[in-house]
Amino acid sequence: MVMDKTDFDYALPEARIAQAPLAERRASRMLCVDRTSGALADRRIVDLLDLLEAGDLLVFNDTRVLAARLYGHKTTGGAVEIMLERILAAERISAKIRANKPPRPGTRIIIGGFTLEVTARHGELYHLAIADAASLDALLGAHGHMPLPPYIRRDDQASDRTRYQTVWARHDGAVAAPTAGLHFDETLLAGLAERGVAFGYVTLHVGSGTYQRLREGDLAGQRLHAERVFVDADVCDAVARTKAAGGRVIAVGTTAIRSLETAARAGGGPMVPYADETELFIKPGDPFHVVDGVITNFHEPQSSLLMLIAAFAGRESVLAAYAHAIACEYRFLSYGDAMFIR
Repeated sequence: MVMDKTDFDYALPEARIAQAPLAERRASRMLCVDRTSGALADRRIVDLLDLLEAGDLLVFNDTRVLAARLYGHKTTGGAVEIMLERILAAERISAKIRANKPPRPGTRIIIGGFTLEVTARHGELYHLAIADAASLDALLGAHGHMPLPPYIRRDDQASDRTRYQTVWARHDGAVAAPTAGLHFDETLLAGLAERGVAFGYVTLHVGSGTYQRLREGDLAGQRLHAERVFVDADVCDAVARTKAAGGRVIAVGTTAIRSLETAARAGGGPMVPYADETELFIKPGDPFHVVDGVITNFHEPQSSLLMLIAAFAGRESVLAAYAHAIACEYRFLSYGDAMFIR
């Protein structure tokens, strides 16, 4: 069956796109979807305390979002915006640059008291070195801005440094948040642990390519941006124990799904530890080897993230759930509400 990105289109009113987080993380609403019957139930994220069972395993992405957006100027005076894409070494980064004229190797960019030098260009990405042995942490701490998604129509605020970050974030490297995790706070996590729900962690450093638009035409020949994934032996063992005991493996977010399913494919079925890039593009018709349930946000029309969720729950069921969510005024996208598909 030929599928095009337009098969995953829907009308998203601007008013439904959340522009800021709620006052409390666990105040979010949650639409429950039964992927067998397609039945919908309007719940709240705190209802996970009733919906999850002892022996279930929640798998989180523990990447930490960098204050990756920087504003400066060339030594010649032209304004520059830098969007860090990847840390290459302690004092070298890969980034996208917006400027009136594309900078050439050797161009120096001033950001406060820091100087960056363009060393190379690879397609749309530039390599930059931080001059004078200054640290990247110091640069981002002093001048970095949280890289809010393009559909959030405001400048970042000091509060975004904590709210556009999961409470378990620990490995620096993302330039976009694994947003399904933003609904969980320490109180909710403690309640789930008391109920007997286990936690596992993978790391996928989300890149700015997560907002990349797919090309027109058949999805089968398209590739996604590469992202770094780390799946260790601990989470592989936790998944195996959960499955053996009859529990459910529930991925918190599409990045956790990509991580788990990448590790399963690398092992030819059972998960194996994995530390490499992934370009895995899961579309309707593709199998799932690990995941039994998903907690996720509502995604943009025609996005690869929506296609992944449609692969898990069925295109028609997902689009029907989205129509219900819009009619019921759920909040969409990164700072929006959640879905629990089981």
